[in-house]
Amino acid sequence: MTIWEMLAVLVAGISAGAINTIVGSGTLITFPVLLATGLPPVTATVSNALGLIPGSVSGAIGYRKELTGQRRRVLKLSVAALMGGLTGATLLLVLPSTAFETIVPVLVALALALVILQPRISKAVQRRRADNGTTARPDGGPLLFVGLMLASVYGGYFTAAQGIIYLSLMGMLLDDTMQRLNAVKNVLAAVVNSTAALFFLFVADFDWTAVALIAIGSAFGGQIGAKVGRRLSPTVLRCLIVAVGTVAIVQLVLR
Repeated sequence: MTIWEMLAVLVAGISAGAINTIVGSGTLITFPVLLATGLPPVTATVSNALGLIPGSVSGAIGYRKELTGQRRRVLKLSVAALMGGLTGATLLLVLPSTAFETIVPVLVALALALVILQPRISKAVQRRRADNGTTARPDGGPLLFVGLMLASVYGGYFTAAQGIIYLSLMGMLLDDTMQRLNAVKNVLAAVVNSTAALFFLFVADFDWTAVALIAIGSAFGGQIGAKVGRRLSPTVLRCLIVAVGTVAIVQLVLR
């Protein structure tokens, strides 16, 4: 890489770390930049996955206050993330690169629709529970576990917009605030990225310059994202998710 290419990758890493912590979809910044430096798509994907781990960890640390009291929930859902992430990483090396290109924009669009409708869906679910005399399960039950595992398959494959899908699923099935769910999302993203990256270490080629630059940048960006994201109201956070998700869909369709 030239000095300017290295600077571009570093800046992309900072931006991705911040956006991933607040919403998700930071890969839509780093991936095109890595391709522009001349890296092959698979090398760019695996290098990006490894480089973003410090950013995910940094974002989770930044949200540690919101993680208080969620230990059992996080541990259980992390199992789903680990299983899905490993499956997705395997599929990246087995399937042709065009395999997910059609379904990914559809998944993101569906997730955005769920984010927009989440307040109404939650109220309807709460009314139904009140009528039936039941309460929400703190871990979301089997439906959330399977849903997050499938979302993590996609996350292990490409990672872009996985955070939006996580938030939409948890928003429907968990009775909690958006900020606390966002904290869980950051942990799950760290699990998926770490699982996929560890798998890739044994079977894929990395560009270690790109890995180092994204790692440094995303770790710094994760802290920025945590400071900004924790101050956003649920409505503003939801609007930001929709805005970023819309850009993600456009970029995925045009890519």
